[in-house]
Amino acid sequence: MPASRHILVLYTGGTIGMQQSAEGLMPASGFADRLRARQAEHPGQDLPDWQFQELLPPIDSANMNQANWLAMADAIRSASARQGCAGVLVLHGTDTLAYSAAALSFLLLGLPTPVLMTGSMLPAGAPGSDAWDNLFGALRTLHHGVAPGVHLFFAGKLMHGARAGKLGTASLDAFAELPRRREGQRATDLPPHLDYRQSRQQVALAVQPLYPGIRAAQLRAVLDSGIRGLVLECYGSGTGPADDAELVAALQQAHDLGVVLVAISQCPQGHVDFGIYAAGGRLAACGLVSGGGMTREAALGKLFSLLGAGLSQQEVERWLALDLCGERAD
Repeated sequence: MPASRHILVLYTGGTIGMQQSAEGLMPASGFADRLRARQAEHPGQDLPDWQFQELLPPIDSANMNQANWLAMADAIRSASARQGCAGVLVLHGTDTLAYSAAALSFLLLGLPTPVLMTGSMLPAGAPGSDAWDNLFGALRTLHHGVAPGVHLFFAGKLMHGARAGKLGTASLDAFAELPRRREGQRATDLPPHLDYRQSRQQVALAVQPLYPGIRAAQLRAVLDSGIRGLVLECYGSGTGPADDAELVAALQQAHDLGVVLVAISQCPQGHVDFGIYAAGGRLAACGLVSGGGMTREAALGKLFSLLGAGLSQQEVERWLALDLCGERAD
């Protein structure tokens, strides 16, 4: 890929820029000066030219929400179209980094500019911190050339934005591209309303895991809360308590009222295939769409992008079943 020589560094907050307070680590502004000072202390790193933008206020990524995703997407579009940036590096907290990477993967479909996202497990300046290695490593990767699309860079690894996940908190090597089976027909042409230049609206969504003993009333409470889409985390290959007539009826009624239902597997290497077990087939008959091997983060981000574009239930279900950016296929 062509080298990216002018980069926007988009700072959203997160551990990488946090500073100690009486209450513990807190998001802090002023990270651009710290970045320039660190770079000046270590010249000759083969880095691109960069400019800095801070989304205010900087946040702990545990507080990340759809409005923040839309603000990031707006800033990235502006950097690509109006500021002439050849790449964007997003600095982000690790708690929801994989969620944001997945959401932006679908919000920025077709963007010609590569986007890398990174953060750190320890704040910049802390003993043994991974902050500068991740940040400068990501800048060098952009400088040498990265394919368009959204990527996650962490601990020296470049990962697909819609296939990565956070594995733990005890190691600096906290992220991996999850080894789920991937399949799905690739969408050949995207409709204009899914293009990265199109705006999105916030939309009420929910994620609900199935578990032994879940009651229909509990699921119905989620479905009746005003949501427009549900990511249902099923067992194994897409099964659940299909002999619970009330639970099945709750799903069917929600689907009949226009709620989009997408099924994913709870297993770290799981893949939904409704045709294997009768229990899975009964759930599919309620209107569930198979998410294949999509992660929770990818399924939620894709559902947000499709429903936020104003698509109908039928249109959303159609595009959920197709691969849009590599979330379902290599």
